[in-house]
Amino acid sequence: MGIESVRAFLAEKAPDISIVELERSTATVDEAARGHGVAPGRIAKTLSLRVGSRVVLLVTRGDTRLDNRKIKAAFGGKASMLGAEEVAAVTGHPPGGVCPFGLASALDIYCDVSLKAFDEVLPAAGSVNSALRIAPERMAALVGAQWVDVCQAPEA
Repeated sequence: MGIESVRAFLAEKAPDISIVELERSTATVDEAARGHGVAPGRIAKTLSLRVGSRVVLLVTRGDTRLDNRKIKAAFGGKASMLGAEEVAAVTGHPPGGVCPFGLASALDIYCDVSLKAFDEVLPAAGSVNSALRIAPERMAALVGAQWVDVCQAPEA
């Protein structure tokens, strides 16, 4: 799976989008921002969360944090992060390369409204050194994501 499943997803649904692979790791927001020469907020980090008995993916801007009250209101319960092995099993992508494209399992996907501050964001692309450039609205449309407001305002 991983980057190959993302390539297959893009070939079918968005053949105009290319994956950018770097020589070095872009597994963290800071590494990705430096590697791609963008502000950390433009990195679209994908979080794998368990809420009750369900697993959801949440794509947020890289420089924001979850707001537990908003999470509870939006998802109906407290959220916890999945462990690394479960992330890889459920998404088909390694931690640091998780994205909403080419998933191993059908998951509910959400995008935080904070992403709308940018005309283009960079989510990972299935490996710890890959990403792609995409408009937040197009990303949400491609993966059938719902928009939610579950993050704190980014630090100034």
